[in-house]
Amino acid sequence: MKTNKIIYYIVTALLTAVMLFSVSMYFFQHDMIKGAFESFGYPTYIIYPYAIAKLLGLVAIWLPGYKTLKEWAYAGFFYAFILAFFAHYMIGDGQQGTAVVALIALAVSYIFYKRINK
Repeated sequence: MKTNKIIYYIVTALLTAVMLFSVSMYFFQHDMIKGAFESFGYPTYIIYPYAIAKLLGLVAIWLPGYKTLKEWAYAGFFYAFILAFFAHYMIGDGQQGTAVVALIALAVSYIFYKRINK
């Protein structure tokens, strides 16, 4: 049980670091992110709400209890990472690696979250 908790916390911290880096880019490098969203064909008005949603998802994952909210946060991140992977892949900018790392960290975090909460 102790090993499962250690793995969960390490991987969830890695996921959190990736997400906080992403959110910081949305807030502090807005012009660059705006250009990326335009190249994907996404509306740029969703940049700030999307960053806030990512932060709220992280809060949901780290809060004790609130199992249903955690499940929704994990699901939301799953879809966000899948869509990010394909968006980067389809425009060919070579930036899909971060989405893959985040998706792997998310899967491992979820698996070990389920293991420690049986």
